[in-house]
Amino acid sequence: MSQDLYTQIVNSPPGGFIAKRVGLPQPTTLDRYRPGQPVVTGQVLIGAAPSGRLAGAIASTLADAQADVATTLAPELRTASADAGLDASVFNPEAGGDRRFKGLVFDATGIKDSTELVELQKFFHPSVRKVQSSGRVVVLGTPPEATKDPREHTAQRALEGFTRSLGKEIGKGSTVQLVYVAPGAENLIGSTLRFFLSPKSAYVSGQVARVTPGEPVPTDIDWERPLAGKTALVTGASRGIGEAIIETLARDGASVVGLDVPQLAEDLNAVTSRLDGEAIELDITSDDAPKVLAAHFKSGVDIVVHNAGVTRDRTLAKMPEDRWSSLMEINLSSEERINDALLKGKRIPAGGRIIGVSSMAGIAGNRGQTNYATSKAGVIGMVESMAPVLADRGITINAVAPGFIETKMTAAMPIAVREPGRRLNSMNQGGLPIDVAETIAWFASSASGGLNGNVVRVCGQMLLGA
Repeated sequence: MSQDLYTQIVNSPPGGFIAKRVGLPQPTTLDRYRPGQPVVTGQVLIGAAPSGRLAGAIASTLADAQADVATTLAPELRTASADAGLDASVFNPEAGGDRRFKGLVFDATGIKDSTELVELQKFFHPSVRKVQSSGRVVVLGTPPEATKDPREHTAQRALEGFTRSLGKEIGKGSTVQLVYVAPGAENLIGSTLRFFLSPKSAYVSGQVARVTPGEPVPTDIDWERPLAGKTALVTGASRGIGEAIIETLARDGASVVGLDVPQLAEDLNAVTSRLDGEAIELDITSDDAPKVLAAHFKSGVDIVVHNAGVTRDRTLAKMPEDRWSSLMEINLSSEERINDALLKGKRIPAGGRIIGVSSMAGIAGNRGQTNYATSKAGVIGMVESMAPVLADRGITINAVAPGFIETKMTAAMPIAVREPGRRLNSMNQGGLPIDVAETIAWFASSASGGLNGNVVRVCGQMLLGA
């Protein structure tokens, strides 16, 4: 789906002239990934607080991604870059000039006390104004719960306020993320740093991701097709976001299986046939659905994406029990039963991925959507509760929480609801189904074994809500 009409108008020469004169927002046309392009097009500047522990992992990731890198004058960064084989230039803010950066990466793990948070100001004050349009900023820290004392916990927790605020300041379609890297997970940051620096994360900003110890990254991974040899099941795959998900997983090398209700069989078969995939026509709320899926995947399924979902809006005072219960069955309870059947039957192997689709409604709530918001908050609860259980089996579970995404459903909304939904975020525009799909593909990657229990919003950093 292309840009909305407002964005097209204010980015045209006459519309842009008027928009600037009257102060209307002019959404930046976001860079999005095209197959074959590099992880990042433009130079990436690395900085670090003294005594950080991630310089080597950052340098190795950027070297593997064949990125053009610059560093500050910090000796540990210069050494790490050289050890990784990077021919990194030096950025000296006192030298002047008109240098521009596509990405900024800052290792904040060395910050052990609130007085040391000034290191953020020292690095970003001279560099953030040099970030190009659709640029990327990534701060890496230590999970507060993994710190050694209260002062370090305090300082590391403060990073969330910094990154969320910078995300709302930076503009020009640029994004800002915080990645908490647990001790022992340093060598697992590759997929996350690549994703957050790349155009694949175009509509993800102001987010916090946690990387914890997990399965090692395969030594022979093909970053263009990280899902090669994997089988992926996507529910609700016939149209909209589900169609984008299954297309993206197929692009990344997975053998795809799409599932949807029999009423949408024609659309489903058109999608799966185009991708050389398989279609399953099934109502996931039926009593035998978990058993049917367990029997279908006798050889196992590596990736399970719970995308199927509906809205049946009405204020609670006007909501009958059947309207509540039927939505809850589709959006949440059926997912739990399917997970139980696949796990009990050992259909999801070690290295498997379960990915849920929550919603901003499940985080912030929505008037007239008590049933929907309850179900989507439940998806988050499912991720939180199952993550430690699945970790023992070498399986991860994560979720995405979309905000306003341009689909046929949102296009049909009344304009008074639709336009605030589009504009009240740091990007001043709605996202696209591909933005949700790219985030799911990141979680699904064979290199993402360190991601478990995360819920990442795909909302352009909505200005309201959590």
